[in-house]
Order: sequence, then C-alpha cells, then structure tokens
Amino acid sequence: MRIYPAIDIRGGKCVRLRQGIFADMTIYNDDPVKVALGFKEAGAQYIHVVDLDGALEGYSVNAEVISKIANETGLPVQTGGGIRTLENIETKINAGVQRVIIGTKAVKEPMFMKAALEKFGADRIVAGLDGKFGRAAVSGWEKESEFDIIDLALKFKEYGLKTVVYTDISRDGMLTGPDYDYTARLVSETGLDIIASGGVGSEEDIDKIAEKGVEGVITGKAIYEGKIDLEKVLAKYRA
Repeated sequence: MRIYPAIDIRGGKCVRLRQGIFADMTIYNDDPVKVALGFKEAGAQYIHVVDLDGALEGYSVNAEVISKIANETGLPVQTGGGIRTLENIETKINAGVQRVIIGTKAVKEPMFMKAALEKFGADRIVAGLDGKFGRAAVSGWEKESEFDIIDLALKFKEYGLKTVVYTDISRDGMLTGPDYDYTARLVSETGLDIIASGGVGSEEDIDKIAEKGVEGVITGKAIYEGKIDLEKVLAKYRA
C-alpha cells in the first residue's frame, strides 16, 4: 500500500477544508512547493495535489504551482480540480504531472472518462469519486448528484479505468477515521485499485484502512497537525 501525502491549494496557499466546506478553511503554509519538498525529504514516493480553486471555477487555476511541485520534487504527482477538457489533461501531463484525477466532469459526462482513458491510458487517468452515503458529489463538493459511486466505478471500469480516489466528504478534514465499510465495498465489488481519502487522523486509522485492501491512502490534515509521523508511516508502507 502507498501513502499519498496531500496538498490542497487555494489562492496559491496550502490549505485544508473541513467536510469540503470552503468557508471552513485553514491555511497551513504559504508555499505548497516547500511543503512538497518536505514530503520528499520524509520519504514520500508520490504526492496528491488538489486545485481547490479549479474545482470551484471549472478550470485549472493553480496550474503553475502544481507544475512546480512536480518538477522541483521530481516525484510523481497526481492532481485534480477543474479538469474539464482533454486539453486540460494534456497540459497537466506536459507540465510534469503523472496522473490526472477526473471528478465532476466524469460524473456528469461518463463518456468524457471513456475518451480520456482511450487517449491517455489507465496509467494516466484516475477517477475522483467523492460523496456522502454512496452518492457522488460534484463542483468542488458543493452539489450532490443522484449517481451511485459504485455504479460509476463499475461503468468506468468497463472503459478501462484502473484507479479510483474515493473520498467521504463528511469525514474529510475531521480526523475521525476513514469510511472503512464503504471503502471495503468499493474494493470488493469493483476490483479496482482504490485510494482511500478523508478522515485519516492517526497511524491506527491508516493500519485499519490498509486491512481493507486499498491500493493507497491519502493523508493531509493529520500530517499538518502532527497527528501522524509522516516519515514513520512512509517507511512502514513503502510501496
């Protein structure tokens, strides 16, 4: 299993939200690139980056910062937020990003996911399925859709998808533990590589979600608030 340290960017700064609420935001660092270099020093093998402004606006707002993270760390980066066109994806990849996460656009237009997988391949494209009670949310988590997350994952699997980032919005930034049960369902019912996100508050949380067979786990706020020893957990779960 792989640990993905997370950097959420808004206004060029490293921030975290609680339950996806933009009004409930904490700024942790003014320099996301410096944070990423710290993750590398701790032993990170991959970095997860979200363009929160992009998710709201529908286009890549913090593209330059994300490109700097990828190029200055030399680490593979997966990123999402505001990806709405095939050109957006190509620009990200050309800027040094390893994997692009498609969320809102894929939920609203599943055929876009199909086109992206056909053009860029499953090693480059990840589905970002975020929601509550099994229903996918869109537009920076501001709106809940009628689409079932497992159904969407299975549809995308038919198109060739291999990897899903699953986030329970109600737990994100709360440090209360991931959605163990639904994550386990995603793993068992889809057979896809599932990266769990949202709620990690301790090393014990990571150990417990690892038992569910996930490919990886994303952790952000727990790092910034000293709830987990990043260097320790990275060494423990080195892929």
